[in-house]
Amino acid sequence: MEIRAFLDFLNIAEKLKCNTRHSYTSSGRHESVAEHSWRLALMAYLVKDEFPETDMDKVIRMCLFHDIGEAVTGDIPAFEKTSQDESAEETAVSQVLEHLPAPYRGELEALFCEMEERQTPEAKLYKALDKLEALIQHNEADLSTWLPLEYDFQMTYGTEECGFSDYIRRLRDLVREDSRKKIDGC
Repeated sequence: MEIRAFLDFLNIAEKLKCNTRHSYTSSGRHESVAEHSWRLALMAYLVKDEFPETDMDKVIRMCLFHDIGEAVTGDIPAFEKTSQDESAEETAVSQVLEHLPAPYRGELEALFCEMEERQTPEAKLYKALDKLEALIQHNEADLSTWLPLEYDFQMTYGTEECGFSDYIRRLRDLVREDSRKKIDGC
């Protein structure tokens, strides 16, 4: 990749460090989009033995790039996101990817298409982990940072996406159990 294109893309991606999410960290500050993507990629790496037939390098790429549009749009919590917001984020992804030369642009466009369709084992795993990372982060944050709607949200968010795998369902159940304990003050 040409050096200027490399630096220009990194400049756009740097905004993911600046843009915060609704979630708080265990230290009490807002989590950045970049931190969410990093830990999501870490999660994918750590479950690779559970999914030996899955292209985990592809899953990790999905995890690293899935929120690149939020470098432009910022993060909108799932419980507030509208179809207009989703369209704006898709447009932002296209705009960001335009800064990349071939073959990177084409590879990432295909990756985003695969993530959107959610038909492959890789896309299903990435999406389930994406939901779970948000739930885990909420469990790690102080309960005082939760909105009232999040008590129920913690018990339902990601259920459908986690249904494709016994291992992921068990992980979701344990995360849900941790949420219950947190809510009950245990």
